[in-house]
Amino acid sequence: MIGSMHNLKQMFSGFRSATLLVLCCALFSCASTSMITIEGSYPAPLVNQLPLTLGVIYDDSLSAHSFTEFDEYSGEEQYIINSGASQMTLFNTILPAVFSEVIYLDSADEIASYPELDMIFEPAIDDFQIGLPQKTRLDVYEIWVKYNMRLFSPDGSSIADWVMTAYGKSPQSTFGSVDAGVNDAAVEAFRDLAASFSLGFASIPEVNNWLQMNNVL
Repeated sequence: MIGSMHNLKQMFSGFRSATLLVLCCALFSCASTSMITIEGSYPAPLVNQLPLTLGVIYDDSLSAHSFTEFDEYSGEEQYIINSGASQMTLFNTILPAVFSEVIYLDSADEIASYPELDMIFEPAIDDFQIGLPQKTRLDVYEIWVKYNMRLFSPDGSSIADWVMTAYGKSPQSTFGSVDAGVNDAAVEAFRDLAASFSLGFASIPEVNNWLQMNNVL
């Protein structure tokens, strides 16, 4: 009887230790992943508006964009960077400055409901990369984004399809945390896109041809 009680105590002790080990591992796993939500402000560009009504459809790759950076040694998730909301804030600032009227659409199915539309714009993110000082051995946080810009007529015919890239960096010495450094680099990258898009939109060859054919320029 005494031996049975001793065995039970050993089993209970082992079970408790195993449970604590699992809980500790779970807590460590959760604590090792940092969630970074990009937040920033984007001044409206000062450019001459085009007298056009633009329809906008935000692709999920942009509006719900999230990027996961993995630890190079463990392979575990290290940082999850959510930038979708900030991306939409960016375009919601740029587009009304470039076009006289902007109509936001949930999908292409709504195009027929707006006969005043001149063109439809659908931006998407093709690639997103991050450079961390502890990995690149550089004293900066870096963000690089590759966008695919699609512009088409209300009837579905393509006007232009082009790629734009944006880059931002932030000195490691300026910020006390990875979160702040990554956020600042991302905001700089998005502002870089805002300048490039607003100043260069009408110069895209296919866009420029369309604007001239429709007597906009």
